[in-house]
Amino acid sequence: MPRGPGPTARLDGDGRAASEWTDNMSIRVIVADDQEIVRTGLTILLDAQPDIAVVGVADDGNKAVELALALRPDVCLFDIRMPGIDGIEATRRLAGPTVDRPLAVVVITTFDHDDYVVSALKAGARGFLLKDAGPELLAQAIRAAASGDALIAPRVTARLLSSFVASRPQLPRAQPGEALTAREEEVLLIVARGRTNAEIADELHISLSTVKAHVASLMTKLGARNRVEIAIWAYETGRVRD
Repeated sequence: MPRGPGPTARLDGDGRAASEWTDNMSIRVIVADDQEIVRTGLTILLDAQPDIAVVGVADDGNKAVELALALRPDVCLFDIRMPGIDGIEATRRLAGPTVDRPLAVVVITTFDHDDYVVSALKAGARGFLLKDAGPELLAQAIRAAASGDALIAPRVTARLLSSFVASRPQLPRAQPGEALTAREEEVLLIVARGRTNAEIADELHISLSTVKAHVASLMTKLGARNRVEIAIWAYETGRVRD
């Protein structure tokens, strides 16, 4: 959830930081990319949104992790290819399975490579976008990550998740201790298509709060930490196929 006002910091170039206060209703985001023109463009696009504020930027992975731990933003937006440590390792350090207080990370890249996606999801990323996604989808991904949802670029969702499953050892997937309800099965399949809670509510003609309750129940029953892991489970159990 969005936090109160906080400083805008920059760790680029010589690593010096500057601060200013931001609106307390904004989703606080840090942006990390090694190209200044990309950092500037993403910052402009996000700051143009009424409910999003970029509070820090970094030009390499080490600085991104340092900045994220210092500011605890609502969402981290990381490029994959960066000097120092790359965006995947930065994601792992902030959102990986061993992290006690994981941050929400959205990975954004120019390259539509399966191995990048597999690595990002394993590292704990809550979203995956291509840099040609456009400002609307970018803002949706940030909002989804801040609210606990996951958003993966729709045109590659099915292929990326199936690639993730194919990369894992082919072991029988444990079935939930408590059977899924018929409605939970419906929600499961839509989550696996990369839809947000609002989109699920529209498709099933149910309230947003009901969707959230179903997603929370799925996480509990499946032992999933997030929506991406719910989707992975759906693929691994054969409920969704290419």
